[in-house]
Amino acid sequence: MKIRFAEYREAILPEYRGNPLIEALPPKPRDEELLDKLGYFPKHKDEERKLDAFERIEYLVRLEHLRQPLPVYIDVYRYIESALKKGYSAKNPFSPTTANYLHYPQDKRPSIEPRTGFFKPKGSGITVIGESGVGKTSMLEQILSCYDDVIEHVKYHDQLLPLKQVVWIKVDCPEDSSVRALCHKILAEIGLKLGRKPEKPATTIPTLLEQIEAKIKSGFLGILVIDEMQNLNLAKTGGADRLIAFLHNLVNNLGIPLLFCANPPFNELLEQTLKIARRAESSGYVDVELLKNDEEWELFVAELWGLQWTNIETPLTKPLSDKLYDLSVGNLDLAMRVYKEAQRQVIGSEDERINESVLEHAANITIRASKKSVDKIKRENKVLLLKRTNTKIAALNNPEEVAEKPEVTHHNKKLITIPGDLTRPHHPEFADQLNELRVSGHFIEQISDPDIIQRAAKQEDPLKYLKALELLCDEPLKDLM
Repeated sequence: MKIRFAEYREAILPEYRGNPLIEALPPKPRDEELLDKLGYFPKHKDEERKLDAFERIEYLVRLEHLRQPLPVYIDVYRYIESALKKGYSAKNPFSPTTANYLHYPQDKRPSIEPRTGFFKPKGSGITVIGESGVGKTSMLEQILSCYDDVIEHVKYHDQLLPLKQVVWIKVDCPEDSSVRALCHKILAEIGLKLGRKPEKPATTIPTLLEQIEAKIKSGFLGILVIDEMQNLNLAKTGGADRLIAFLHNLVNNLGIPLLFCANPPFNELLEQTLKIARRAESSGYVDVELLKNDEEWELFVAELWGLQWTNIETPLTKPLSDKLYDLSVGNLDLAMRVYKEAQRQVIGSEDERINESVLEHAANITIRASKKSVDKIKRENKVLLLKRTNTKIAALNNPEEVAEKPEVTHHNKKLITIPGDLTRPHHPEFADQLNELRVSGHFIEQISDPDIIQRAAKQEDPLKYLKALELLCDEPLKDLM
């Protein structure tokens, strides 16, 4: 936990100036500076390749600490930066409005209005959605680490200011949790950062909420990050209404920015209720997707591949990069695990080079529990590719019909597999091509010369005729590989 005494810098926006909670935050970094802050590249020296095998295997743990910042990191950082300042803008500790806010709950405040007006919350919501393993939590941890956990104020210019400012807290929603369990986590985390003794949670939800409200106010909490929100059991909490009311209270009454981080099932809850959906994305909505095999993947895999502790360096090639992408389907966590296992398999052997077979063997070891999900993503990607291809062909042949009713191709067929090994196609070198032909709805358009067989039948030696046209192969593995 990072705690420091406040250092003040004049805010960029005039309306934020004179607010110590905002001026104590880190200075706004430029994008290039931000990339340096968000990235972490473990050390690697060529001399380490000369160590004994059992020592080099120890170094592989460094792969897990690699943080290659991607463009989405900058977007999320800016969302958090903006939400923090917006939330704090209504809580200047020198304002009578803030004093009124600190002393009275909104529903119990006196009718006498402070000269600067009643508190008007400026809380907002950020939502980060993405499949497990795409790097959401790692990204958030890197971003939040750019901020201190707690800032201690003593004096702002010539004015005494004895307070602790909790910039952020992050809690994981427990498995099969209730709103009560989530509240307990929030209460414990705020107490920890304020350096106070653990406080016994209240026994009822209303008093528990009052307890949390008091802690959030006294700690001048900047933003609350709730990870793994898809774990929340709505049935156990009494339905979505109670959860929505709880979150709505934090944003509306306390003006606390919220950041939700979750796997895709959570967005179904957001879509059910317009009010909470609007709040949850008011300061930004980010869909963290699996990487495509493009410049971002190349950037990541180049850094990953450089962390190599084999006694001979295997240079990164396009086929190796493509193979690792295919095995991990663009999932950064899976890619790291496969590459780490590949090195572990060859270190200490007679040949420590990494090739496609080594990567595939490593994937078979490390991606067992995730294999169904990986295979599903691969199938979906191929079907989407086929749909796009078929639509383009249909559009060329009959553009009016396609405009009225876009054609969609569906299929449920599976690849032939070797008995006893259901994870492998019988001929993987042809499997993808054959499957694409099998499910194609426009097979005939892909045949350049549909009369070729009839002409071959009229020849004196049809087989010789087809071989001459390179349409018949005696040794297909040799000719087509």
